[in-house]
Amino acid sequence: MKTITFIGNGNMALSIAEGLKSSYKIEVVGRDLKKLENFEKKIGVKIEKHLLKDFDITNKTVMLCVKPANVEEVGTQLQGEAQLLISVLAGATLEKLSQNIQAKSIVRAMPNLAASVGKSMTTLTGDIEAKDEAIKLLEAIGETRWLSSEKEIDIATALAGSGPAYLALIAESLADGAVKQGLKRDDALAIMRGLFSGFGDLIKTEHPALLKDGVMSPGGTTAAGYAALEDGNVRSACMNAIQQAYEKAKKLS
Repeated sequence: MKTITFIGNGNMALSIAEGLKSSYKIEVVGRDLKKLENFEKKIGVKIEKHLLKDFDITNKTVMLCVKPANVEEVGTQLQGEAQLLISVLAGATLEKLSQNIQAKSIVRAMPNLAASVGKSMTTLTGDIEAKDEAIKLLEAIGETRWLSSEKEIDIATALAGSGPAYLALIAESLADGAVKQGLKRDDALAIMRGLFSGFGDLIKTEHPALLKDGVMSPGGTTAAGYAALEDGNVRSACMNAIQQAYEKAKKLS
């Protein structure tokens, strides 16, 4: 069984490791042994644990999951040259990664938190010779999409990487709206979850506009609610959210 080496032990590393643990051996490198032990408890399988200082990455497949601002400092503590470096750092360019961490091939990837349940939408770009291996690896945690440029992955980061937070806000708001009208909180949450589960399957094969038209009958309840969303500029706010997140990704680089 192949080993995947995680540099960093935060939430994203944990989510990806959760998705990979049944197919790969997991090795995690961090600064604090207690945090590494806690990572092992959360993932529920035995992992190899190492401290960051002077860790040798020679010929390893490395998943870089540290904060973008820490790339330079982490790079000074690693030894050797990785076989493949996959970075999930928003805004950290291929050039910046190559300047700080030695690797034969480098790929930027942007999974999301659904990796922990094998449902991530992961976008990738980087050294084309590593494309097949990177896609195969990250398909273990969901769907993948190879993009042709770093600009595109920064835009995709705003959509798929940050998207769970946007959808969580919408989900919470819809449930709150039902509670406001008199539905019990537990019932509202259960119905909202069922809504998102079914919609996730529908949107895979149908254009969003067609789904909307299929639900909205003339003068009906959906039309009334949809008009309220338009009055609240929800469409414009969602488009602006992508723009602002993309601009932030560019600043991080």
